[in-house]
Amino acid sequence: MNEHILSKMADPIHNFHLPRYQEIPDVGLYLEQTAKYIDSYLSPLDDISITGSMISNYVKKKIINNPVKKQYGRDQIAALIFIAVAKSVLSLDNIHMMFEIQRQTYDNETAYNYFCREFEQVLWYVFQLDMADARKDTDHNTEKEHGTFSNEKTMLYNMIITVAHKIYLDRYFSLLRDEDTI
Repeated sequence: MNEHILSKMADPIHNFHLPRYQEIPDVGLYLEQTAKYIDSYLSPLDDISITGSMISNYVKKKIINNPVKKQYGRDQIAALIFIAVAKSVLSLDNIHMMFEIQRQTYDNETAYNYFCREFEQVLWYVFQLDMADARKDTDHNTEKEHGTFSNEKTMLYNMIITVAHKIYLDRYFSLLRDEDTI
């Protein structure tokens, strides 16, 4: 692969970071504030985003809880970040089912922070950043080696790796078109 294309593909991923649960605002955010807040973190991922109308739809479908006094709290914002990422490869019904499974196994903060760490590490690995060994150091592989991984974590990991590969391929094809190097 052309090093120039690889470098352009990876540039937005170098500093990619999702807010951890405790970094998400403690005060409620209104619908448009919530969408802008989430998109500010997801913008390096190109086609992964969320809008106010999407958020309203997730509330109507009972995928996330209703806002309190028209404001979205930490749990809802964390869930919306997950939905924005997962919806690129999963149906809303399957996302809803993943939330149901998560609620039976982990609290929201633990599950969300785990998702963030795994997603960032897998992106770094897929985009071949300075993290050549990042993949073997993910929680998923460490737990697998020690026999402590769960089916729920394996399912989440498979979703994450699928999203990361989709982002990679979409970006690669887009840059090939832009570079006109086909």
